[in-house]
Amino acid sequence: MRKIVVVNNPEDWEYNTSEEVEVVLAKTYLTDSSFIEIRNARVFNLCRSYKYQSTGYYVSLLAEARGHKAIPNVTTIQDLKSQTIVRAITEELNDLIQKSLSRLKSRNFVLSIYFGQNVAQQYEKLSKQLHTLFQAPLLRAQFVFQKEWVLQSIQPIPLNEVPEAHQRYVVKFANAYFARNRFVGGRTSRSVYDLAILVNPSEQAPPSNRRAMELFVSAAESLGFDVELISKDDYRRLPEFDALFIRETTSVNHHTYRFARRAEADGLVSIDDATSILRCTNKVYLAELLAKAKVPIPKTMIIHKDNRYQVIEELGLPCVLKKPDSSFSQGVVKVKDESGLQQALDQMLTTSELIIGQEFMPTDYDWRIGILDKQPLYACKYYMAKDHWQIYNWEGKKSNSIGNVETLPMEEVPFFVMHTALKAANLIGDGLYGVDLKVIRNKAYVIEVNDNPSIDHGWEDQVLKRNLYLAIMKSIKRRLDAKRLIKNEPAN
Repeated sequence: MRKIVVVNNPEDWEYNTSEEVEVVLAKTYLTDSSFIEIRNARVFNLCRSYKYQSTGYYVSLLAEARGHKAIPNVTTIQDLKSQTIVRAITEELNDLIQKSLSRLKSRNFVLSIYFGQNVAQQYEKLSKQLHTLFQAPLLRAQFVFQKEWVLQSIQPIPLNEVPEAHQRYVVKFANAYFARNRFVGGRTSRSVYDLAILVNPSEQAPPSNRRAMELFVSAAESLGFDVELISKDDYRRLPEFDALFIRETTSVNHHTYRFARRAEADGLVSIDDATSILRCTNKVYLAELLAKAKVPIPKTMIIHKDNRYQVIEELGLPCVLKKPDSSFSQGVVKVKDESGLQQALDQMLTTSELIIGQEFMPTDYDWRIGILDKQPLYACKYYMAKDHWQIYNWEGKKSNSIGNVETLPMEEVPFFVMHTALKAANLIGDGLYGVDLKVIRNKAYVIEVNDNPSIDHGWEDQVLKRNLYLAIMKSIKRRLDAKRLIKNEPAN
């Protein structure tokens, strides 16, 4: 991935930064036909102005037309002009703004943001958040005090207006910004694509264990990817990448969903994609979707305050209650009697106006069919945790908290199980899914469709081994290749 800094004047950029960064005059970038042929480039637009139809505006516009990653892109340039968006940002960051500026005595304050940082440590978090929302290398945010601090405007800083006292900080921050230390084992060849894998190191039950993550990285690198494991703090850096692979438990009201949305808005390939997260993580939506498509599911009832006393009549006892955004068996309870049912409903209906109720279908194991690109990828039997009705027993002893897993070749999966799983997953999209099913009297019932299925070393990879990880990375690469091909097709 070539990194190109575009400036109006050669004197604007005399900083000593990474040798990997090319400094190019705006006129050269706009008129030299050789830049049209570059297939994989990230363009850092440091022109003095981004005004409509200015040189800086056209640098970002043509960069996007050429399939290059422009920072800032045209959308950000337009956002910087919008007072509506500036007001919305004030509301979104209000607590952080008030906290960061609380010690100021004046009624006006200017915050200079250089590559997401400020020269004063106390403004670091605010600077990063503003840079996250407005992806431009150099920004000037102006605040006024009107009963409380308000963001009045945010504008780009022309390079030639950086104060001399700040220039050494610009060098430091630029080097940190451009540094892409993602080469493993000393490899220095140019990558085909840059892949970000979103993880949460402190997550109790992540979708992939440590060895699985190592195998994902190895598989990606074998295909020519540069890979970096990122966390929720790296949201502002998403435009630096070509693809996002989420290996953290997802939810709509969560940073994982925002990452997927941001990735897609910036033109990245994303697995999970935001639509899949939205459709899979809400059990109310999923129940309606599967029922409408006549996919077999356990007898299901959407419960609210007005029909809560009809649950026993509809589902019988025991029955299962699920929070709409439950995952990994958390937020799912089995109730055995009316007292327990009403108590559980009292608790669940305080946080969601709708919850899911399902008939209880006891089995020794659940099927999990992994599906990618609308094709089966792996098949497992997940056995229930010892002395428990679920695969996970979060309240049990650590040694007994998870049941055994048996991974099978595809030819050993009953046709009706595979057919039902594919029908359910294909309602969601063409991403990576794990369909959980129960088999009762030779009929498969879909329990749920997971947009972020577990892939652990030693479990789901028992049959395919390293090829499981390679298959997923190949899918991401195919999607990127297809996007690149579309961008380079001549217009009719």
